[in-house]
Amino acid sequence: MPRATDIATLLPLRPVELELLLALVDEERHGYGLVQRIAEQTDGLIRLEPGNLYRVIRRLLSAGLVQESARRETEPGAERRRYYRLTPLGARVIEAELLRMRAVLAGDAARTLARRLRPT
Repeated sequence: MPRATDIATLLPLRPVELELLLALVDEERHGYGLVQRIAEQTDGLIRLEPGNLYRVIRRLLSAGLVQESARRETEPGAERRRYYRLTPLGARVIEAELLRMRAVLAGDAARTLARRLRPT
């Protein structure tokens, strides 16, 4: 099991990596399902093309943050879909990244910026 210092070497996550991991928190998903979920959870800000999606998935697989699921579809034509799921390490990395982001947002610079942007 990786130590906290090992998890720290995986941070910070790239925004697309964080969104992909978050898309897997509640259920296993196949590639197109990930594209849809990420677009939904970012209000369309992040729209992944297949090449980029699978590049990110390969990186996360290699780091041990996601793994391919044994799940297979029974629909005709869907049997080629590969499903991915979050690993326990991936869940710990998400938690560490969200804590890191919370600390950034609670910092002096973020508070100063928020005051400047607040309508008067």
